[in-house]
Amino acid sequence: MIGHISFGVSDVPASQAFYDAVMPALGWVRLWTDPAGLGYGPPGGGEKLNLFAVHEPGVTLAAGPRFHLAFDAPDRDAVHAFHDAAVAHGGASYGPPGPREHYGPTYYAAFVRDPDGHKLEIVHQ
Repeated sequence: MIGHISFGVSDVPASQAFYDAVMPALGWVRLWTDPAGLGYGPPGGGEKLNLFAVHEPGVTLAAGPRFHLAFDAPDRDAVHAFHDAAVAHGGASYGPPGPREHYGPTYYAAFVRDPDGHKLEIVHQ
């Protein structure tokens, strides 16, 4: 349904360190880098990106207080790996890995904030 998403970051090298650490939990890699941004997606994805973060000086970074981006995880171990890598590389935990039965009986997720404060969810169902 969504081809890609982009959002502002304040510091491309800090975002690169963070996203290079967390994206392998999804099986994703950095597909391109330039002074203005980074692109991530499945290996061999070329121009077909699932996510990219773009540095835009002077532009508001956050999409809004209720915005968050949820990534599908292949399994519960990936939820833990993403969360742990995020916290170790400049992110903050916003909800540790675990069941979220109020969303559904098989909903297993964690929430983090990236170095710019974007709220990210990693979920396996």
